[in-house]
Amino acid sequence: MTSLQTRVVNILTKPAEEWRVIAGESDTVEGLLRNYAAPLAVIPAVGQFIGYTIVGVSVPLLGTFRYGIVRGFVSACLAFVFALVGAWIAAIVVDKLAPTFQSRGNTTQALKLVVYAMTPVWVAGVLNLVPALAFLGIIAGLYAIYLFYLGLPVLMGTPADKVIPYMVVSALVIIVVSVVLGSIAAGIAGVGGAFR
Repeated sequence: MTSLQTRVVNILTKPAEEWRVIAGESDTVEGLLRNYAAPLAVIPAVGQFIGYTIVGVSVPLLGTFRYGIVRGFVSACLAFVFALVGAWIAAIVVDKLAPTFQSRGNTTQALKLVVYAMTPVWVAGVLNLVPALAFLGIIAGLYAIYLFYLGLPVLMGTPADKVIPYMVVSALVIIVVSVVLGSIAAGIAGVGGAFR
C-alpha cells in the first residue's frame, strides 16, 4: 500500500502513471474512505473552521465577519462528513452510469476514481485558511476534472469516444448532489445567521 503522502504527490505530479498503479490495487470502499479520503477531506474542513471563525471575511465598508465558534465547528464537521458522503454518492453515480457508456467497473473502482481525482480539491482546501483566497480552489477543481478524465479509461475501461460524454454526465449529476448536500449542510449549520 502506497503511503498517503506518496499517493498525493504521485496523483498530482504524474497522474497517467499513477492511475495504472491504482487500477491494479485491491481496495475496499471502507479502506478508501478511511485511509485516503478522510485524512484529505479534513484539510478544507479545518481550513474553513480557522478561516471563517478566526480570520473572518472582510467586506469593504462593513468590516470583518466571522462565524461563532459553535457554528464554525458545526459547519466544519458537516463539511468533512458531507465530503465523504458526497464522494461515496458520486462513486455510486459513476458506477451506475458505466454500462451506458460501454464502461465496466464496480463501486470500489468508481470510488478510487472519485477520491483520487478529488485530491487537488482537498489539498487546495488549505486556502480556506484565508477566505479571500478560497476562490483559487477553482484551479484545483479544474485539475480534478482533468484527473477524472485521465482515470476513466484506466479504472472504468471507458472507450476513448465515450470518455467526455461519461465525464460530462457524471459531473452534472455530481454537481446536483453537491448542491443538495451543501444546502442541507447550510440548513443544519444555520449559515444565514452564522456571522457575527
